[in-house]
Amino acid sequence: MDSMNTTATTRQYGAAIALVSGLYSLVSATGGTGMMGSNSGLLMALLGVIVVVHGVFLLTPYASRLGKASGPLMIGYSLVMLINQALVGVTGSTNWGMGMGSGTDGGMTGSMGSTITAGMGWDLGMAALAVLMLISGVIMTNRSASEAEM
Repeated sequence: MDSMNTTATTRQYGAAIALVSGLYSLVSATGGTGMMGSNSGLLMALLGVIVVVHGVFLLTPYASRLGKASGPLMIGYSLVMLINQALVGVTGSTNWGMGMGSGTDGGMTGSMGSTITAGMGWDLGMAALAVLMLISGVIMTNRSASEAEM
């Protein structure tokens, strides 16, 4: 019986983290930052929807149908979020450095734009939520592996 309560509690924590992370991704991508027109914004919007659905699913009686896949899925989501943040942080562009214009006056604008946006590229809130989701996914994966051994 104790194992069942632990599993339910782990799912609830996982669901809470998924819902908060997913909603944050959606709000960030669709908010006033204009990210929806970028690769990063579209990826975060899509991932946000998927993560929210997963979080809601974890709160239903059907969560057991996911079996051992929930932890690895959360790890996967978190890695996509972290890689996206790293690409935005490194390139200074929500398009990951792609699609930069060229031309005689594009050089000055491009370099100033990328310097200005490089400092704003990282979303520390998103990175922190991704780390929490990664930890949650690892805990869920380890928990299901230890329960299988019992």
